[in-house]
Amino acid sequence: MKTPLQNWVDEQIKLMQPDKVYWMDGSEEEGRRLAEIGEKETIDEHPVLQKLNQEFFPGAYWHRSNPNDVARTEQLTFICLPNKEDAGPNNNWMEPKEAKEKLNSLFKGCMKGRTMYVIPFLMGNEKSPYSKCCVEITDSVYVAISMRIMTRTGKVAIDKIGNSTNFFKGMHSIGDVNPERRYIMHFPQENLVMSFGSGYGGNALLGKKCCSLRIGSYLGYKEGWLAEHMIIIGVEDPKGKKTYFLGSFPSACGKTNLALLNPVLEGYKVWTLGDDIAWINVGPDGRLYAMNPEMGFFGVAPGTGKKTNPIMVETLKNNKFFPTLYTNTAVNAEDNTPWWEGYTEKTPDNLIDWHGNKYVKKSGEVVAHKNSRFTVSVYNCPTLAKEFDDPKGVPISGIIFGGRRKSTIPLVYESTSWENGVFDASIIGSETTAAAGGKLGAVRRDPMSMLPFCGYNMGDYFGHWLSFAKRAKHLPKIFMVNWFRKDEEGNYMWPGFRDNSRILKWMLDRIEGKVQAQEKELGLFPKIEDLYLEGLDISKETMEKLFKIPKEE
Repeated sequence: MKTPLQNWVDEQIKLMQPDKVYWMDGSEEEGRRLAEIGEKETIDEHPVLQKLNQEFFPGAYWHRSNPNDVARTEQLTFICLPNKEDAGPNNNWMEPKEAKEKLNSLFKGCMKGRTMYVIPFLMGNEKSPYSKCCVEITDSVYVAISMRIMTRTGKVAIDKIGNSTNFFKGMHSIGDVNPERRYIMHFPQENLVMSFGSGYGGNALLGKKCCSLRIGSYLGYKEGWLAEHMIIIGVEDPKGKKTYFLGSFPSACGKTNLALLNPVLEGYKVWTLGDDIAWINVGPDGRLYAMNPEMGFFGVAPGTGKKTNPIMVETLKNNKFFPTLYTNTAVNAEDNTPWWEGYTEKTPDNLIDWHGNKYVKKSGEVVAHKNSRFTVSVYNCPTLAKEFDDPKGVPISGIIFGGRRKSTIPLVYESTSWENGVFDASIIGSETTAAAGGKLGAVRRDPMSMLPFCGYNMGDYFGHWLSFAKRAKHLPKIFMVNWFRKDEEGNYMWPGFRDNSRILKWMLDRIEGKVQAQEKELGLFPKIEDLYLEGLDISKETMEKLFKIPKEE
């Protein structure tokens, strides 16, 4: 007798009519087999995957996507709840029946001549009471490999799903990559996502933004937990004590750099648990516990280099989990290695750009797409926390919210209460980046960095956050940061990157009650003398500017 999972897959086979069906098992051998398939398959007359220099970048492959398919398509992303009000004013809405009819007509016969990859996967550790069972079907070997890197895939998921009907269902096809036939439809009440016409990560790797955040946030609202666009880190002091933080920033605003921070402060360490998504539950002791439901990094490449993020560079060169993918980066033709702006100070002379053409330096064009990505396993990370696979997650003492603002918002402050912190997080603004598409540099309001990812009404979402004042006995402190403030000449006033560990130290001191704070316009500000600035070439005048609040702004 077939399981509910097998019956559901059979329904999709009948609808999409693939030539072959491949059930993923999650083995190491499978990773190599899929990579070989990717090398042989072609899209627009170029291979889906091109093998890179295995000596310098073990397990590395290059992927070029269609130039019209390089970022999330938020204007084509819908929340399909029965009532428009339930989706809220910030989400695109479509009535569920209409959405299914539209998508089923596109999915009908879409995999003729193709292979359907069935990807059973788990979000979270298989032993965790907070993990979720899932399955995605796709006709993209690139997606299949990426999901294998990003999630716990194969037999471990099939075993946990068993005969249950309670699992996330993801339907995906790249179709003909036509923007006119591109939709990402979410059905929160049915634990279902239907995605058609895009191969880009956020639109196609359905375990990521679709399941973990849009569907996850709705499930959290109904079940009493939070699914958030957040990093998870453990900060270890010189005495060996670890304090765990969540951090929420819009895409390309330093999340990954902070998640893999190599502190400048002697004796301090930052341990990585996640760079993008956190699921947060109230533990038996009344504290908030967080876990990363993913198993990989899907990071923005430009700006990632030996100076800015040496830990990530080392992660990319490890090969504990095969393979690692580079999407829409450039390639150095001299040694067949990936390259992007910010990877090295000097631009190599002989580059192939992200379109696959020989790069002409004097053109002034970027050689790697601004939203080019790497996909790599967390197990390749040398600073991966030993608690990463702890089924209960880690206890959270601080939550950091931030955005990219050249003025107005100070370097750091602490909210005066949980309610005040929720309000501060609800009014975050950040200058837009390449990850979201559209005009760059415009200030966009992004509550909790969740505006593109909340699967229900944002007003109900704020209320859900506020409800944790009653759900939890011990709430973490909330901090707001802005690493990106500029002076009158347009120069960044704070060095950022590794020096952000100086701000983490102040947060630790506040959590442990070692320093006092000054209550000012927005909340509790540090006394400049309480910030550890030794070895930093920054004037007192600049530090004062970093905390100045122009009232007219």
